[in-house]
Amino acid sequence: MTQLDVLFRYGNPPSEQAMLALAKVRDVYGIRGLRFDEAAKTVRVEYDATRLSGPVVHQLLRRAGLDIVETVSLIPTPVVEDVPPPAPVQPSVAKAGL
Repeated sequence: MTQLDVLFRYGNPPSEQAMLALAKVRDVYGIRGLRFDEAAKTVRVEYDATRLSGPVVHQLLRRAGLDIVETVSLIPTPVVEDVPPPAPVQPSVAKAGL
């Protein structure tokens, strides 16, 4: 079993009918869990990648009635600071003057 998580951002909050359909998505073999964050308007899906793929999970949520806007990366983007580039290195090759 290969356990993966995927995070989706949704637009409109799910309706009551969509929430009932999403409860049935939890019964799909390979879906291990759904966690909603209403403040961030995201849903995190934990699934078995040997049974399902990311696009299949996306379609399951769309067909349940969830208004998916985008897939959010779970890897944080690094903060790039204004660091000056390093000084160029001078070659240290000795001249062969015979």
